[in-house]
Amino acid sequence: MAVGSAVMMLLSKNPVKSILWLIVVFFAISGHYILLNAQFLAVVNIIVYAGAIMVLFLFVVMLMNLNADTEPVKNYRLHIIGIISGGSLLLVLLSTLYKGENGQMVQMQIGDQGLMDNLGKVLFTNYVLPFEIASILFLSAMLGAVIIGKKD
Repeated sequence: MAVGSAVMMLLSKNPVKSILWLIVVFFAISGHYILLNAQFLAVVNIIVYAGAIMVLFLFVVMLMNLNADTEPVKNYRLHIIGIISGGSLLLVLLSTLYKGENGQMVQMQIGDQGLMDNLGKVLFTNYVLPFEIASILFLSAMLGAVIIGKKD
């Protein structure tokens, strides 16, 4: 699903549809995180990337003036660079399909390393002071942004 959506994102002529396909890619990647027993990364990926950043991209693309008349002529060197980059990516993807010495493509780890309760225990026992300092720093940054943005 991730590879198919990525191909559709690349082949889409409309930038808005391309962004929507990229959101589908992020959801598929979150599914991979869940399969790898990393639920926290899956949730953060959906909230941050698919929820916030891609919606921001969508608004920027919708506000841009995408007239084909004002678009500059593309250079042939960019096409060559794109072909070389795509070929390199294809080689990397094909090399991942190569089976190693043990005959397995990927070794999965089993355990509870990515579970949120383990992350919470470590965060609020070992790293509670840096966590609280970061929250105070974010709070002061928000207050500073409100004060700077406030009109007289």
